[in-house]
Amino acid sequence: MKVVAFNGSPKKEGNTYHALKLVTEQLEMQGIETEIVHVGNKGVKGCIACGQCAKNKDEKCVIKGDDVNIWIQKMKEADGILLGSPVHYASLGANMKSFLDRAFYVSGANGNLVRHKAGASVVAVRRSGGIPTFNELNNYLTYSEMMIPTSNYWNVIHGTTPGQVLQDEEGMQIMRVLGKNMAYLLQLIEQGKDKVEAPVQEKKIYTNFIR
Repeated sequence: MKVVAFNGSPKKEGNTYHALKLVTEQLEMQGIETEIVHVGNKGVKGCIACGQCAKNKDEKCVIKGDDVNIWIQKMKEADGILLGSPVHYASLGANMKSFLDRAFYVSGANGNLVRHKAGASVVAVRRSGGIPTFNELNNYLTYSEMMIPTSNYWNVIHGTTPGQVLQDEEGMQIMRVLGKNMAYLLQLIEQGKDKVEAPVQEKKIYTNFIR
């Protein structure tokens, strides 16, 4: 099994990275392969609502010049997905949001590439805005019928300078517990594939309030 983690921080080894590492270390202890992909320092263009991914159905976004399509395939191939972001004005990092908007739109337009995968979010913050950002990340997971492991608190860890989150003892525990629970969930999903029939995917219903 494999989990791919996306680091939405501009800093390659800042506090978001350390938060993700605390989770992936627990996964690796259970024999689960992990990879951390650095998204936050890339020039990622936002979705332009062209709808071509739904028309083409080739699991690709038509926007060129960045690695979003590579990352989409990493998501498809993984058993679990971790989303990590710093907090910018009580919200997601801009590059991370652009990536997630496009990736999850392409996924949905192609039969939901991440359905029933394990997915979790982590947030690194100096002081405030951690919970709103955590909720924003989780919106992508819940919309996509992903299986979400939990921890013993909301998945937010605190620190300012790179590595300072390693002084947040409660935050470190939150990440460790999340990693253990995610490993457990992944094992349950793997063991149950041949024993429990998954529910049939329903076609999405769209209700517009103005007709």
